[in-house]
Amino acid sequence: MPNILNAPKTDTYHFRINPEVRRDVEALYARNGLSFTQAINIFIQQSLNAGGFPFPVTEENAEYARAKALERLTRELEAGKSSGEPVEEAEVYRLLGVEPG
Repeated sequence: MPNILNAPKTDTYHFRINPEVRRDVEALYARNGLSFTQAINIFIQQSLNAGGFPFPVTEENAEYARAKALERLTRELEAGKSSGEPVEEAEVYRLLGVEPG
């Protein structure tokens, strides 16, 4: 099993993240002496070590994620009520990065 924490890093991977979430998670990891990139590399290494997610993925976790996504969707919809710009439901799910339930 390769140790990616010490391996040369020559490839990049880009993903989208909410800017507020990024600031919060960067601050969280910084309090533990890590950068966001280091934390992601640790997650990847632990996934390789575990042969999957390095934590239990349960229905409870999924339900929590759905509830948080619904909470965010509700906030976004409330904020957009006065914008006057209609958005298709499928586009809302895409923008929020959630699957229709």
